[in-house]
Amino acid sequence: MVTISENYKKMLDAIPSNLKIVAIGKTKSPDEILSLYDCGQRIFGETRVQELLPKYEKLPKDIKWHMVGHLQRNKVKYIAPFIDMIQSVDSLKLLNVINKEGLKNERVINCLFQIHIAEEETKFGMTMDEVLRIMESDEFRQMKNISVKGVMAMATFTDNEKQIRKEFKALKTIFEKVKEKYFRSDDVFSEISMGMSSDYEIAIEEGSTMVRIGTALFGERQY
Repeated sequence: MVTISENYKKMLDAIPSNLKIVAIGKTKSPDEILSLYDCGQRIFGETRVQELLPKYEKLPKDIKWHMVGHLQRNKVKYIAPFIDMIQSVDSLKLLNVINKEGLKNERVINCLFQIHIAEEETKFGMTMDEVLRIMESDEFRQMKNISVKGVMAMATFTDNEKQIRKEFKALKTIFEKVKEKYFRSDDVFSEISMGMSSDYEIAIEEGSTMVRIGTALFGERQY
């Protein structure tokens, strides 16, 4: 049986050295996460607040936690004191709440705009027009406790490599347009979070700076 550390080493050997891995610990125990931590991994992601909180309490405090799942506004207050990045920002209302909770906790919270690129209706995310409306709004300009670092998206769950590649190209194009229009001389907007265990190789080819990997590191999930 292949171990978590063997999976991790294999992945590190296969990807560019500057690519960030967000290890997705969904359904995995603190011990399993710790075994990856002991290999040197420091960025971990969760999809649900109720699963993240007990892990945060039990695990080392130098872990950078990323929220990658759909985030309800009433749950932001629970993670605001410690979360390193919220990747799943899909509305101005959510951004507003994150900013308020950041202010209460006297910290700036890193965010990614989640963009809808998949053909599946179930995927969350904004359109390019919605992103532009946020960027142009007075509300956004007044927010001092959030820092938008880039974009995130999930491709359609399919074996059709052509379609996946098309969707990743669309995300890269949106990133470049937003960067050019609003962050041309600001290096803070630099992240393209795309690619999971099933499609990260395509994502890397299409310009991903950050991949979200669960199964390829931890093995199949037990539900």
